[in-house]
Amino acid sequence: MQIPSAYQDGMVHARRIDPALTETYLRHTMIGDPLADAVMAAFRDVPAPVQRDWMHRGMDGGPMAVADAPAAWRDFLAETERVPDWFDPGFTGPGCRAFHGNSEMLIAAFVGAVLVEGFSTLISKSFSITGRLVDQGVRRLKQNNRHISEIFLPGGLDRHGDGWKMSVRIRLMHARLRVLLATAEEWDTPAWGVPLSSAHIAFATAAFSGGLLDRARKLGVEPTEDERRSFMMIWRYSGHLMGVAPELQAVDEAAAMRLFRLGMAAEPPPDLEAILLANGLINSAPVVAGITDAGQRRKLVRLIYSVSRGMIGDQLADALNYPPARNFGALAALRLRNRADRVLRRHVPAWDRRRRAFQFAQMIDLSFSDGAGNDYRMPAHLHAEKDRPS
Repeated sequence: MQIPSAYQDGMVHARRIDPALTETYLRHTMIGDPLADAVMAAFRDVPAPVQRDWMHRGMDGGPMAVADAPAAWRDFLAETERVPDWFDPGFTGPGCRAFHGNSEMLIAAFVGAVLVEGFSTLISKSFSITGRLVDQGVRRLKQNNRHISEIFLPGGLDRHGDGWKMSVRIRLMHARLRVLLATAEEWDTPAWGVPLSSAHIAFATAAFSGGLLDRARKLGVEPTEDERRSFMMIWRYSGHLMGVAPELQAVDEAAAMRLFRLGMAAEPPPDLEAILLANGLINSAPVVAGITDAGQRRKLVRLIYSVSRGMIGDQLADALNYPPARNFGALAALRLRNRADRVLRRHVPAWDRRRRAFQFAQMIDLSFSDGAGNDYRMPAHLHAEKDRPS
């Protein structure tokens, strides 16, 4: 098996967690997404407006609506529309309620821990080279937030729901970026594997599901058993739509955490790109939240750093060049506040309704911005600064 050289040291530690899963993970570092990659190959010489027309019609109407499109696009749509046996649309309710009832803290855990941990891996290479997080960090963060909010809306993962469409759109965007990165001078395949590899998409989905629940618990979020199972099923299906290989799909929370820990062990230590992306992400959060006062932004950033350090641990925080911890009680205070809020919501229904309404409105503010919809324009250039609407 060909193993990218950057994984040679980490795979020893990963095998201690799960030898068989480590072999699967490492094998998938050299695999992209055959179905989506075939679509991009079929679209290679097609004018951009025609591509977008096929994508719009296909995403809205399925393979029958694009009889004039390449077979690879119709095959992709037909396969994507097949619903796996393990997905139960009737069981999405508990996960949706858990998310929107705790969205404030789940988004905090997502930005302050899960995304940071994700970008501490070689995933950072793809985004750093293209500039699609460095130059457009606020917009990307809002799109990440919107994707989460859409898949956790009731019906969001139905065939014509926005959560379904956004998950598939992300898959196609990854395929397009793989094409651009694969031939880029900056990309080192022998060292890093395939850009946006199958392994990395699976790792990210495990982090966004089991990893997010784990980090959110540190903030005082305690979903019920049904809510956790439903939450995991929703993320598994979104990951399926994003192209996660069946052998790397986490069937439950324990499997997701095993893959998450294994990936963190297998990946090399954070390098400069990872450090820049992780810190840029935290510093973007106040902008996404709409805070304009410079002093308030600095205060919030200090708080996020402190809480983030508490969630990801000192070792990773130091490797990412976090500032020294100044408020050691920030995480504990936040956890205590959330537990008190949960007790109040349980015994005062009016307060619970008010908190849910507030969090939903806040989620909308953090997720939606001009141009953040399902636009199927694929990037024409590797570097974001050169890519303009066509």
